[in-house]
Amino acid sequence: MGKFDQARENIRRAYEAGRATVRAAHAPVPEEPVDEPTSTDNTAHVDHTSVASRDDAEVPHALRLGAAWSWRLIVILVVLGFLLWVLAKLHQVVVPIAIALLLSALLSPAVSWLRRRGVHRSLATALVLIGGVLLVAGTLTLVVTEFINNYASLADSAQTGLTKIQDWLKGGMFHLSDAQMSSVVSSAQKWLTENQSTLTTGAIATATTAVDVIVSIFLILFTTFFFLRDGDKIWRFLVNLLPRDARLPMGNAGQQSWLTLVAYVRATILVAFIDAVGIGVGLVILRVELAFALAALVFLGAFIPIVGATLSGTVAVLVALVTRGPVTALIVLGIVIGVQQLEGHILQPLIMGRAVSIHPLAVILSIAAGLVLAGIIGALIAVPLVAVLNTGIRHLAARRRHEPDPPPPTSVVVGEG
Repeated sequence: MGKFDQARENIRRAYEAGRATVRAAHAPVPEEPVDEPTSTDNTAHVDHTSVASRDDAEVPHALRLGAAWSWRLIVILVVLGFLLWVLAKLHQVVVPIAIALLLSALLSPAVSWLRRRGVHRSLATALVLIGGVLLVAGTLTLVVTEFINNYASLADSAQTGLTKIQDWLKGGMFHLSDAQMSSVVSSAQKWLTENQSTLTTGAIATATTAVDVIVSIFLILFTTFFFLRDGDKIWRFLVNLLPRDARLPMGNAGQQSWLTLVAYVRATILVAFIDAVGIGVGLVILRVELAFALAALVFLGAFIPIVGATLSGTVAVLVALVTRGPVTALIVLGIVIGVQQLEGHILQPLIMGRAVSIHPLAVILSIAAGLVLAGIIGALIAVPLVAVLNTGIRHLAARRRHEPDPPPPTSVVVGEG
């Protein structure tokens, strides 16, 4: 038994020694105060972890906020610049598509009217598109026919008018000699020759050959037909490509933007009609020949910003000059300038601003920016582009703030009859 007790005691001592070792391993070790860091590695680690906090403390908050906004804006501008570059490379496709969208906005109410009365989608689209083409072609044919039928009398009147002008310049207050008259004519021809490229820039920049014109016309008609027939399906397909949470707000924003585009086209028609009526009434009162044809030409020219109104007004002044004399031509010139000033400074900003729910200043600035960036085509699509973006962004912002959706533009221009 002595050996057994001895063995048991040895086991107990070994167990106690093991427990003591475990306690010593888990017990906290008191840290000794250190005056200086003993390792360069620890110092480097401390400096690395605190550098961000020191930068935040030393850089003002406004500067850090401005820097954060700046690099994001730079990224956005780079992306926008790339998109503009791509659009410039594809302008022969982008321009017809933009014109097709405007034509679709113009003709879509007629297609909807026919469909509500049971006409098949494709048939209604074809009827409206063919009717619109025939209307424009008929108007142009009427204008050309009027000028052709009166060409002989216009030529005689033009010759007589030029002779009267030359006699007036020679015997009037100017007392010009034949040599001076020839010099004036030569200077005018030289100026036209030197500035020919400037005068034609933009109007023919997008179509330099007859083939380009024909291809663009067919592309516009083809695209307009499918926009009118399947525009809602195309929009739903594009919306379904977005993330699920973005589909509903983007779909509704697109619908509101389309209503804004329709309102813009109606406002454009109203402005063109007012121009045609104003100049046409003046021509009738002054008994200028081809008054109706000239008014129709003014109406069509009003759809081409800047150049269209200028060219149609110039034709009206020239016709008045050769048929009624210089005094009547000056009066017609005053009427044309007055109507254009009324349109540019009152009618277009006021009516367009109401129709597309944007400020008149934004209308003027968008037209100027579009003219600088893309010429006549840029001026043509600048206002509808700004209007569509304005409506879409306002709609998305209202949903984000959980506010009611802003209503579509309301005015007499967009009121349903």
